[in-house]
Amino acid sequence: MKQYREWNPDQSYLFPPSPREWLPEGHLAYFVLDVVAALDLSRITAVVQAKDARGERPYSPAMMMALLIYGYCVGVFSSRRIARATYEDVAFRVLAGGEQPHFTRIAAFRRDHLKAFKGLFLQALKLCEKAGLVKLGHVALDGTKVEANASKHKAMSYERMQKEEARLRAEIDALLVRAQQTDAAEDERFGESQSEEDIPAELVRRETRLARIAAAKQELEQEALHSRMAALAEQAASNRETAESHPDEGVRHAAATNAGKKEQQREELSKKLDDDDKDDQTPHGGAPTDEGLPTHRVAATPEGKPTPKAQRNFTDPDSRIMERGGSYLQGYNCQIAVDAHAQVIVAEAVTNQSPDNGNFLPMLVQVAANCGRAAMNASADNGYWQPNVEAQARAFGTEAYISTGREKIDDGKRAEPAPASAEDADDARLRMKNKLAVPAGKAIYRRRKAIVEPVNGQIKEARGFRHFHLRGWEGVRGEWSLVCACHNLLKFFRLSRTPALCPV
Repeated sequence: MKQYREWNPDQSYLFPPSPREWLPEGHLAYFVLDVVAALDLSRITAVVQAKDARGERPYSPAMMMALLIYGYCVGVFSSRRIARATYEDVAFRVLAGGEQPHFTRIAAFRRDHLKAFKGLFLQALKLCEKAGLVKLGHVALDGTKVEANASKHKAMSYERMQKEEARLRAEIDALLVRAQQTDAAEDERFGESQSEEDIPAELVRRETRLARIAAAKQELEQEALHSRMAALAEQAASNRETAESHPDEGVRHAAATNAGKKEQQREELSKKLDDDDKDDQTPHGGAPTDEGLPTHRVAATPEGKPTPKAQRNFTDPDSRIMERGGSYLQGYNCQIAVDAHAQVIVAEAVTNQSPDNGNFLPMLVQVAANCGRAAMNASADNGYWQPNVEAQARAFGTEAYISTGREKIDDGKRAEPAPASAEDADDARLRMKNKLAVPAGKAIYRRRKAIVEPVNGQIKEARGFRHFHLRGWEGVRGEWSLVCACHNLLKFFRLSRTPALCPV
């Protein structure tokens, strides 16, 4: 008979094996340990050390960071799943070094150090640059919609808020009258004592819902006020520019008058802002994010009130209803700029504005800030097109290649457009179409889809990051930075072992 290899699951070791022997050589977990040892975690340790020294000893920030990085690299994002993996998964056990932090500690660590994840992304990018994975010859931009940690069914329009508020107030008044009538009848029958009944619970439930709706309604009104003020400021600035540059004196005078009226209207509206709202740092009314991306602007009336269809989500008020592939989701628009050489993300940002319009130049600025130099060429789909974007990019040192419509650039079936005539020299759209029609421009734009779209696929499909696990601006911005940092670390891990692809 064939003799089987010895197997005894109850066999004890005379000397315990080293955790370094549990995984094969070159495993991703060992790479993560080496990367974490090289990272600057001073921003995290400073926060930890600032807390009261008394109480339970904290886990090592390096160990917690290693667990998060490895988890996001292999598609384990839930703090509960990470905590369970420190018992059941060999790689997580190696990273934890025998520790098993509770999932609440992992969730708190991720939540407390969101701002540090931006620095983590920059450090991961620098590692890729040092390894020769970033060239900046061609950078492709794209946005992808990622679901928020909130349901779209938890959003309510301003019109419905008003109706629900009126309905709940009427129900509360009716319940109060009923309670008073019941109290009077029982006092008359039994004296001053009152029997138990469920009317107080009904009142509490309705009053709680009324308070939530009233708070959301007030916040939506404040956002609409910001939106209207931002629109008036833009109109006033446009009129001021006309008043200073238009050759016709009558037009200049009218523009100056209109600018003064817009500024006065804006000043009147600003008096309606709450004092707390004036100090709020969350982007409102289309105010740009820290990266300069425009944000969603609540539709507002000339009086600064929300339009009936303006919505706000109760679970994550910063998220918005967005269209994706013919369906709608409650989420955010996540932006990335990807270098063509090795598909390394060189800039990332998040906005709650659904269209990509207005994101091109801020993302190029981020590329230059992160890498210390501007990209030579940058491509994007038609969602990024604006008439002035090519001139802005060129002034910044980058040649832009942006589709101006949905027609295909490289299918070879449509007639080549006629060259721009002298009369059309100022037509930015026609100039861009001609730029993408010539062989050089066509070759550059043709690569856009192969550069940036696979990265979104790797993040969302290969690793399964399809929705955020945190809520609010700070939460989603920090988590997206962590996602992009882990993508770059995986590129470094896989490509740095191929010298032909990655000269060091």
